[in-house]
Amino acid sequence: MGKLKIVFNGILKENPVLVLVLGTCPVLAVSVSVAGALGMGIAATFVLIGSNAVISALRKIIPSNVRIPCYITVIATFVTIVMMLIKAFVPSLYAALGVYLPLIVVNCIILGRAEMFAAKNKMLDSILDGIGMGLGFTLIIVIMASIRELLGEGSWFGVSIIPEEYTIGVMTRSPGGFLTYGLLMAALAAILAKKGKKPLKFSTSNGCADCPVASACNGSHECEEGAE
Repeated sequence: MGKLKIVFNGILKENPVLVLVLGTCPVLAVSVSVAGALGMGIAATFVLIGSNAVISALRKIIPSNVRIPCYITVIATFVTIVMMLIKAFVPSLYAALGVYLPLIVVNCIILGRAEMFAAKNKMLDSILDGIGMGLGFTLIIVIMASIRELLGEGSWFGVSIIPEEYTIGVMTRSPGGFLTYGLLMAALAAILAKKGKKPLKFSTSNGCADCPVASACNGSHECEEGAE
């Protein structure tokens, strides 16, 4: 696998937000302001890169039966570092992100990449995967926040652009978040279709064979049963 391809996969073809549909909760919650979205994106990217690197380096040492707790411990370490840095140097961002900052520990994107990629690949490739997934996450959450802040509050990065009487208040609420999310998913699907590529599709018809996280449940079909 080409090194650049690993990075670009996270931005388009395997975008964690619009294609893999992971980390939806923080995306919808934090994408109200561009500053908060950018801060969350940078924090998540740092954790992705750091945890991928460490988990890849330890992949042959970590026992299979306790790998998930080990991954979470590594991820939590990097999240703690990020929280301490943000609280010390950007307290306003720390307050704005609130509970969603510590919740990076259980973000599906980070844990998913640890299980699906870092645990199976060399350190350099895992770092590049973290960079690509982080960039893809940051790009989408910032675009969403730009749309919602501009239309909902008439500002961008806190700078007033549109008069308040022309704003659409619902864009700063949950319906506006879901609408923006859906439109961006459709836009990415159209871009990939135009390039002759298809977003990843996972079918349940073949059971665990098509499941992107089959190794996480050891073939217990818990996902299938839950879906039913």
